[in-house]
Amino acid sequence: MSKTIRLPLAVAAIAAAAVIGVGAGLGVGHFLPERVATSDRVAVRNYVVAHPEIINEAIDRLRIGDDRAAIERPFGSAWAGNPNGDVTLVMFSDYNCPFCRASAGEIDALLAGDPKLKVVWRELPVLGPDSDAAAVAALAAAKQGKYRAFHRALFSGNHPDKAAIAIAATKAGLDPARFQADQRASDVAAELTANLNLARRMQINATPFFVIGERTFQGAIGSDMMTAAIAEARKHAG
Repeated sequence: MSKTIRLPLAVAAIAAAAVIGVGAGLGVGHFLPERVATSDRVAVRNYVVAHPEIINEAIDRLRIGDDRAAIERPFGSAWAGNPNGDVTLVMFSDYNCPFCRASAGEIDALLAGDPKLKVVWRELPVLGPDSDAAAVAALAAAKQGKYRAFHRALFSGNHPDKAAIAIAATKAGLDPARFQADQRASDVAAELTANLNLARRMQINATPFFVIGERTFQGAIGSDMMTAAIAEARKHAG
């Protein structure tokens, strides 16, 4: 087997190992697999040092792993845009998160300007009891087909407490009796559990968190970076 064939495999091995070891503060050289020939180890190390971006790309791929279908599958109406979009942007969100609030309008603008984009929202309440209540309420709204209206209404207010949830439900036009019942529904509880488990597997430790194509992004990345990531995903898909 030639070195030109072995090298990409070795790079992939290093990048995968780096995901495990990078938190320990070790250098790239610590992750060179023993099974890689010495000459290749040197070549691979030099390549990774010259192209450190491949580590982030490998981390992204490992984070997504075999969970892409679960990540991109919306709960009820917790999605918007083109149902057959060529790119799906997934946002893990918490209604108590100011950066999620800031990102909401940017996503609306992206949807308005991109007819091929699909957006999926995943509720990830990590900021306390009010976050939990708001996430449950949003999923109940999704069961009535009015997730986006509720989502917008709740983010347009301030703290997502009980009163704000009630106001958002009214603005979204939810059926009150069904809304109360759906908040206790087993599939709503199951969805929140699934999202939290998904976040643990993906090592998501804060919101907002985005998955766009093969890339993942932590924090409020702004519309320019979202647009660039969407374009990159289209290029790779094509």
